[in-house]
Amino acid sequence: MGRYSREMMDGWVRALGAQAGEEEGFLETLTEGLWDDPEAAEEFAYYMENGNFLCKMKVEGYTAVDILVWQIDHFKAQMDRGKYDMANNGGKMVLRAFDTLLKMKRQPEKYKGLMQSETGTDYPGKF
Repeated sequence: MGRYSREMMDGWVRALGAQAGEEEGFLETLTEGLWDDPEAAEEFAYYMENGNFLCKMKVEGYTAVDILVWQIDHFKAQMDRGKYDMANNGGKMVLRAFDTLLKMKRQPEKYKGLMQSETGTDYPGKF
């Protein structure tokens, strides 16, 4: 996969995962997914090296940043339901964004539908 070794990718995922409090199984699955998808791995490596998103990879027109924004919006909806597992946990949100990007590549219609249907708290008529 170019200049990145499997060990380097695994190390990055585990470092961010430890900070995020993620489970071992999730981290292993994410590492495998990234390793199997050079385009997603390039995006993740760029993030880890630069602390910013490359946004070169798109699935159905969506980038990792689009997914992250959707997750934040979705997170607000989860807060309304009393679930706070991503509060103040940027590492978790980044890992979950890349996980969703990989899943979206395999099932684009499902994830495109989710991103277009679930909103957070900021919509007309909520209150």
